[in-house]
Amino acid sequence: MSERILIVDFGSQVTQLIARRVRESGVYCEVHPFNKVTVESIKAFAPKGVILSGGPASVTGADTPRAPQGLFEMGLPVFGICYGEQTMCAQLGGKVEQSDHQEFGRAYVDVVEDCGLFHGVWDKGGKEQVWMSHGDKIDAIPDGFRVVATSPSSPYAAIANDKKRFYGVQFHPEVVHTPHGAALLRNFTHDVCGCSGSWTMAAFRAQEIAKVRAQVGDGKVICGLSGGVDSSVVAVLLHEAIGDRLQCVFVDTGLMRKGEADEVVGLFRDHYNIPLIHRDASDLFLGKLDGVADPERKRKIIGATFIDVFEEEAQKIGGADFLAQGTLYPDVIESVSFTGGPSVTIKSHHNVGGLPERMNMQLVEPLRELFKDEVRALGRELGLPESFVGRHPFPGPGLAIRLPGGISKEKLEILRNADAVYLEEIRNAGLYDAIWQAFAVLLPVQSVGVMGDARTYDYVCALRAVNSTDGMTADYYPFDHEFLSRVSSRIINEVRGINRVVYDITSKPPGTIEWE
Repeated sequence: MSERILIVDFGSQVTQLIARRVRESGVYCEVHPFNKVTVESIKAFAPKGVILSGGPASVTGADTPRAPQGLFEMGLPVFGICYGEQTMCAQLGGKVEQSDHQEFGRAYVDVVEDCGLFHGVWDKGGKEQVWMSHGDKIDAIPDGFRVVATSPSSPYAAIANDKKRFYGVQFHPEVVHTPHGAALLRNFTHDVCGCSGSWTMAAFRAQEIAKVRAQVGDGKVICGLSGGVDSSVVAVLLHEAIGDRLQCVFVDTGLMRKGEADEVVGLFRDHYNIPLIHRDASDLFLGKLDGVADPERKRKIIGATFIDVFEEEAQKIGGADFLAQGTLYPDVIESVSFTGGPSVTIKSHHNVGGLPERMNMQLVEPLRELFKDEVRALGRELGLPESFVGRHPFPGPGLAIRLPGGISKEKLEILRNADAVYLEEIRNAGLYDAIWQAFAVLLPVQSVGVMGDARTYDYVCALRAVNSTDGMTADYYPFDHEFLSRVSSRIINEVRGINRVVYDITSKPPGTIEWE
């Protein structure tokens, strides 16, 4: 990570996408909130260049975010995006005003000059699609800058100061709606900043193993293993780093998918020979959930019970000074955000966030610099089976939130069997990797049916399949009717207790991906 880019976050909803695009080009980067960035912190981070993100504020307002003024005297390349371009202009002597014509959504810019951002991507005289999202406009650019792209509502849609290597765009190159945006960012990091694009998962793996060994020394680490991608990658990486001084604890809540508990134990205890405690706490969890229908109560009960069981097993092990967690970079960004993260809790998330304080252990978080797709890439680098690495996301509370209403062993078994049939048909159709997440939901609704000339009164099963990039938004997967008919027929014929199957075509928003 000797070549790195600093992204100064002014609060844009898509700042993380800038980081993803930069990393996709093989360059390491980090997102730092603007109010934590100083000239001294920039020097300490030693970036090859700086990107100023977009943001919701108006540069024309009082006490709105700014970049450190000294940044522009450090000799570093700077790329301002939307609000980043506006504050750069304002801080360097240009003029920004509120516009009477806002631009939100798809737009087109005319490329009027060439510059370092455009080489090999946009040609002078061309018209290019971009994504705009701004209410202010630049009225005058600072000395030394020139206009390189315009739009009807943004005469300074892209500007450049080639001598100082300062660039600004009024649009968002990080979103997919700007088709060549990733290439523009790559031009900045590679051509303007001189990065080689040599950051790889192999390099990260070696570096992170060295960091874990330096942090842990001769100590012992406890890792909570759920069977999901994050905890699986953490476990394999730590085992490679410290061997049998890693002790994994797998708490079986009784809320996992069909055969999943056996698969987890088989992979980590038998295949990898990683020390593993398998605690079957299904009766405890199901007992506490008996009769509970409210989804928030379910989550809280599951989270608190998990902490109790995990802590109990950790005390039995004894002698461990470190606790491994699968914290990812989006969690880190949100936790240090100057805005404090989302203002409204849609639903609480199951995690082990209460453990470190209660257990007085130091955290080991080898994934805290990675996005989800990078975790999967690291898993492949570590040799984890594709069945684990490519697995669809699975919620911490498990099947409890795919059973709206009260939970029982009987209904869990019905849901497991229906879900297994559904996923098997998806795999048989070669669609598993084309879908971000797919699962069955057993509704607290019974309906009349006819089977074998007899009346039935059984449960309704809802099928859900979505495509998404980060889980923040999602669209339903457009199965053909032949596929849905085949799945419905198999579930009704093979899963006793279900006599009706429906398919959920709700997008997110307004719905969420999970039903609870």
